[in-house]
Amino acid sequence: MSLKLRKPSADYSSMLRQEETSLPSKRYIRRWRTAVTAITVTRFLVGLTKKVVEKNAEILRSLSFVTVDIEGSGDERIPILDVDAQGLARMVKEKNLQSLNDQYGGVKQVATLLQSDLKNGIPGDDIDIGIRTKVFGANKYQQKPANSFFSFVLEAFKDTIIIILLVCAVLSLAFGIKQHGLKEGWYDGGSIIVAVILVVVVSAVSNYRQSKQFEELSHESKDIRVQVVRNGRHHPVSIFDLVVGDVVSLKIGDQVPADGLFVEGHSLKVDESSMTGESDHVEVNNKNPFLLSGTKVTDGYGYMLVTAVGMNTAWGDMMSSIRRDLKEETPLQARLSKLASYIGKIGLSVAILVLLVLLIRYFTGHTKDENGRSEYNGSKTKFDDVMNSVIAIIEAAVTIVVVAIPEGLPLAVTLTLAYSMKRMMRDHAMVRKLSACETMGSATVICTDKTGTLTLNEMKVTEFWLGKELIDNSMFSDIETNVLQLLSEGVGLNSTGTVYKPDSTSVPEIYGSPTEKAILSWAVIDLGLNIDEPKQSCEIIHVEAFNSEKKRSGVLIRRSNEREVRTHWKGAAEMILALCSYYYDRKGIPKAMDRDERAQIEKIIESMADKSLRCIAFAHADVTDGKQEVHTELEETGLTWLGLVGLKDPCRLGVKQAVKSCKKAGVCIKMITGDNMHTARAIAFECGILDPNENLRDAVVEGVQFRNYSPEERTQKIENIRVMARSSPFDKLLMVQSLKQKGHVVAVTGDGTNDAPALKEADIGLSMGIQGTEVAKESSDIVILDDNFTSVATVLRWGRCVYNNIQKFIQFQLTVNVAALVINFIAAVSSGKVPLTAVQLLWVNLIMDTLGALALATEQPTNDLMDKPPVGRTEPLITKVMWRNLLAQALYQIAILLVLQFKGRSIFGVTEKVKDTLIFNTFVLCQIFNEFNARNMEKKNIFKGIHRNRLFLAIIGITLLLQAVMVEFLQKFADTTRLDWKQWGACIAIASLSWPIAWLVKCIPVDKQLLMRRPSA
Repeated sequence: MSLKLRKPSADYSSMLRQEETSLPSKRYIRRWRTAVTAITVTRFLVGLTKKVVEKNAEILRSLSFVTVDIEGSGDERIPILDVDAQGLARMVKEKNLQSLNDQYGGVKQVATLLQSDLKNGIPGDDIDIGIRTKVFGANKYQQKPANSFFSFVLEAFKDTIIIILLVCAVLSLAFGIKQHGLKEGWYDGGSIIVAVILVVVVSAVSNYRQSKQFEELSHESKDIRVQVVRNGRHHPVSIFDLVVGDVVSLKIGDQVPADGLFVEGHSLKVDESSMTGESDHVEVNNKNPFLLSGTKVTDGYGYMLVTAVGMNTAWGDMMSSIRRDLKEETPLQARLSKLASYIGKIGLSVAILVLLVLLIRYFTGHTKDENGRSEYNGSKTKFDDVMNSVIAIIEAAVTIVVVAIPEGLPLAVTLTLAYSMKRMMRDHAMVRKLSACETMGSATVICTDKTGTLTLNEMKVTEFWLGKELIDNSMFSDIETNVLQLLSEGVGLNSTGTVYKPDSTSVPEIYGSPTEKAILSWAVIDLGLNIDEPKQSCEIIHVEAFNSEKKRSGVLIRRSNEREVRTHWKGAAEMILALCSYYYDRKGIPKAMDRDERAQIEKIIESMADKSLRCIAFAHADVTDGKQEVHTELEETGLTWLGLVGLKDPCRLGVKQAVKSCKKAGVCIKMITGDNMHTARAIAFECGILDPNENLRDAVVEGVQFRNYSPEERTQKIENIRVMARSSPFDKLLMVQSLKQKGHVVAVTGDGTNDAPALKEADIGLSMGIQGTEVAKESSDIVILDDNFTSVATVLRWGRCVYNNIQKFIQFQLTVNVAALVINFIAAVSSGKVPLTAVQLLWVNLIMDTLGALALATEQPTNDLMDKPPVGRTEPLITKVMWRNLLAQALYQIAILLVLQFKGRSIFGVTEKVKDTLIFNTFVLCQIFNEFNARNMEKKNIFKGIHRNRLFLAIIGITLLLQAVMVEFLQKFADTTRLDWKQWGACIAIASLSWPIAWLVKCIPVDKQLLMRRPSA
C-alpha cells in the first residue's frame, strides 16, 4: 500500500495572494465565494480522511515508514471527484479498446480510478454511495412524463355524443335566457352542462387513477434485483441502487444492469440484439471487455465493473425516448368494444326513431303542454318557443344514445384489471401483460416446474456416498486425503457459488443458487474443506457452464507447475455415471467399474430418488499433457466416479391443497422437471399430482421418450401424462404446443433462459421472481414473486374473478339499457314526451357506468369460482344464465314504469310533475337493488360475503344519498319535485321486489351442458 502526501494548503495560500491584487468588486466577491467553498470541501474531506485513517490504523502502523497526518489529506476519495464520467461512459459505449488501454491503463486502472476493488468491490457505506451517485448519477432513466389529468378530461370531451349534448345545452341555455331571463332561463341548459361536466370529470378521474396505477406497476416490473460485491460481501440490490464502481455478478439469463467492463469469468456470452439488432451472441473476455446495459447473458458467468449508469449508458439514451404503452387492449376489452358498438347502434336507431316521432308529433300539434293545449300552433307559436321545444327533443334523443351506449364496459374491464393487478401484487403475483389476467381464468392445463415451485428450494445434503459406501457424519474424518483434495477441486472450482469468510473464526457466508449453496455448505461446514486453496494453486483453462440438455457442468484445470490437466464434472447422477469407467473405494484407491458395480451404484441412485432426494454426482479424469498442447475440451469418457450426494428439498406447505383446488376447478396439473423419474414420481405423489387410486398408465414419462413419440402417439397419450422427468426446455415447448393443438388453454411456469420459448408459446407464461432469470421474466406474462405454486393457484382464482366480475357488470348494465330504451321509446310514441329527462338519464348513466363498474368490478374471488369448469375460448360472453337474469329484471322494470307512466297519476293521485319524479326515483332505486342481484348470477343468496366488500356498500350508500339530494334539494337542476315519506316508501317497495323476482328466476334451470359438465370436473 502506498500513501501519497501533498500540501493542500499551497493552493489556498496562492489563492489568498491573488485576492490581494483583486480590483473589481464583483470579481473580488466571486473569488471569496470560491475560497469559502474550497474551505468547506476541504473540511469535509478532512473528516473523511480521519475516518479512513482510523479504519486503517492497524495497516498504517504496520508500514515500514512513518506517515504524517497533514490536515486536508484526502487521497482515499478525492480522485473520484475528478473522474471524467462522460469520457469513461463514451469509451465503453464506443467499445474503444485502444482508449481503454492507452488512456485509462486497462480495467485494473479504471477500478483504481473509481476507488473500487476488483475482488471486494466498493466500500458501500452511505457516504460512498452518496458521492458516487452525485458524481456519476443514479441508475434511473428519464422517461417521458405521464399523461396529466387534464389530458384525460380532454379525451373524455372528444366523445361525439358529449359534444352534441353540449351544443344542444348551449343553445337551450341561450334561448332559455332570452325567453325567461337569466334568473329562470338558465336551468334547462345549465343543468345539462353541469351533468355532462360531472360525467366527464368522474370518468377522467377514474381513468387517471388507473393510469397512475399501471405506471406504478410498470415501475415495479422494471425493479430487477442485481447481485453486487460490496466490501467483500455479495449483496442483492435493486437495479436502481447500482452505482459506478460496483462489481456485479453475472450468470446465464441475467440482464446486464449498466455499462461496464469485464473483470473475470468463463465462457461469458451476451445477446446484444436489443442494442445492435444483430442476433449473434458476442463473447466477452479480456480482448472484448465491454458490456452494455440492456443486453442479456446467454452463456457462462462472470463479474463486471460498472463504469456508467442511468442516462450515461447507451440503454439510457434509448429508454428515455420510449414509454411503455399502457393502452394495451386485452382480448376481453376487444370483445366488449364490439358488444358496446353493437348495442350503441341499436340505441342510435331507437334514438333516431324517437327523434322522428317526437318531431312529427310536435309539428302536427299532437304534443300537449301541462294544461292540455297543443305546444305548436303554426305561425302563432313564437320562434323561441319552437327552438326550445326542438332543442329539448334533440336533447332527449341524444341522451337516449348516451344511456344506450355502454361506455362503462371498457371502463369496467380497466377497473377490474387494475384492482385485480393491485390485489395480485399482495398475493405475490406481478402482472406484466394485462391480457394474462383474464386468460388465466380460462386455463385448462398448468405445466409446472418442481424445484422451487412445488418444493421450498431450500436444499440440504442429507446423504453422501463414496463409491458404493454410505459415509455418515462420523466417518468424514476417515476419508482419504487424495479424495478430499479431488472433492475440494470438484466443489470449489466447478461452481458458480461463492464463499465469504472474513477470518478463520467467523461463520462462512455462502452465495449462489440453492443447489450450489447446499453443496458448498456441505463441503465447507460438514467436510471442513478449504475450497479457496484450489483457486490459488490451480489455473482454470476452460469452463463448460451447466447445460439443460446434458444436465451437467464441467471445468478443465491445471495445477501450478504441473503438465497434467484434469477435468471435473458435476451433474445428474445417472448422466455422470454413464461417463465413468472407474470409482474410488473407501481407502481412496481407484478401481475399474464392471457391470455389477455399475448396477449397484444405479440401485443406490434409485433408492435415493425414491426418498425424493436430488442426486448430484462428482467425477474427474486426468490427462497427461506430454506435448504441452493447449487443451480446451473437457474429457467425457473414462471418468473416475468420485462421489454422490443426495439433496433434500421438501414440498411447500399448502401445495397439496392448491393442487387439489386446481383439480376440483377442472384444471389438469402436469409436472415437468429435470430430475430423474424416481425423484419426480415421489414428489408428484407427495404433492398430490399423482393419485394412487387413479390409472397411472403412461402418467410418468421421460423427456426423451416423449420427444420420440410420433405426433399421433403424442396426441393420444398427452392427456394421461402427469409427470415428465429428465426433460429439456425443448420437451417443455413440445408439451405446450401439443396441448394447444388439442384445444387446451395452457399456463406454464419457467425460470431459466431456455424456458423462454415455452413461456412465449403458452397462453399464459408464469416466470419465477426469485430463481427466474431476467430473460424468463421478460418472456412471461405474470411473475410469481415467491416462486410458490400456491400463488399460481391464486392467479387462477383471480383470472376467473376478473371474467366473472365483467359478466356481472354486463348483466347489470344491459338491464338498464334495455329498460331505459323500451320505456323512452314507448312513452315517446304514445304521449310525445319521454318520462326521463336528459339530466336524469345522465345521472342514471353515471350510476351504472362509473359507480356501478366500481362496485361490481371490485368483488374479490370466492371459493365458488373454483367449483366451476374453465371457460372455453369460444364460449359466449353473455351466457344463458345472464340472459335469464337480465330479461327478467328488465321486463319487471319496463312493466312497472309503464304502469306508472300511464296510470301513476290516478294510482297515487298526484300531479304530472310528481308522477315523473316517481318514475325517475323508482327507476334509479331499481338499479340500486339490482346491483345486489348482479353480485351472484347463479346463487340465490346474493348477500354472502357482502361485508367483505366495503367499497360496494360505500358506493350503494353514496348513490342513495345523492339520489335523495337530487330529488329533494335539486328540483330545478334535475327537473324533479319533492316526495313525501309515503311516496318514498312506495318507490323503495316497488324497487325491492326485484330481490324476490331474482330469487324465483334463479329456480329456472338453464345451461344444461354446464350443469352436466360440473360433476365430471
